Amino acid sequence: MAFTAGIDAGTQSLKVVVYDPAARALVASASAPLDLISGDDGSREQHAADWVAAMQACFSRIDPAVRSRIAALAVSGQQHGFVPVDADGEVLAPAKLWCDTSTTAQCAQIMDAVGGSTATIALAGNPILAGYTASKLPWTKTHRPEAYARLATILLPHDYLNFVLTGQRFCEWGDASGTGWLDVRTRMWSKELLHATDADRDLADCLPPIAPPDALFDIDPAMAMQLGLPATSKVAVGGGDNMMAAIGTG
Repeated sequence: MAFTAGIDAGTQSLKVVVYDPAARALVASASAPLDLISGDDGSREQHAADWVAAMQACFSRIDPAVRSRIAALAVSGQQHGFVPVDADGEVLAPAKLWCDTSTTAQCAQIMDAVGGSTATIALAGNPILAGYTASKLPWTKTHRPEAYARLATILLPHDYLNFVLTGQRFCEWGDASGTGWLDVRTRMWSKELLHATDADRDLADCLPPIAPPDALFDIDPAMAMQLGLPATSKVAVGGGDNMMAAIGTG
């Protein structure tokens, strides 16, 4: 019988569990710690490469016989983070996380540009809060201009792990709703808020397509080999940890 695997990329650790749906039982689990880079300005960052290394370490601790039976897997990731990726798929800077408060001023600037918090809620259903992805873009433009100039794709942490697993860039509605740009009523990006974030650049060009919740992607063959998974394994879209927790608790 085939197994499924879940990958949870949190702030303090990355965890992998393997589940037997026929027996309704957990058959394996592993975890690896993650380091947090903290700054006096409120910055809280991590290296995306550390997530990949932690994922590889977790799978290496699971019995190869168990791994060989994994038919599908999905990622649950910490929300709101910003992983800047260039056209070649290279990460351009450390990922700013949900708990990063160094961009508080940028939150106000974005909302002021569209008429304040009430207008922002009218456009997207949420205000721009400290930690949301949107405010991390103007901060990066100011403090890491070289990285911002090379930016090709805006990925959230769980999007980045999906990219590593499949070689494809995509996002999904749940995690995207925590960026500050998605109109949660229409499930479409707000052009006004994207423009307010950077009036000199069309950030819509940097946003990956939104995959439907039932989409399945082929695992990258090289990554399947590294993790000891079947080359036929499928990768589901996954989502933000809050959404996945809600589903997991029924």
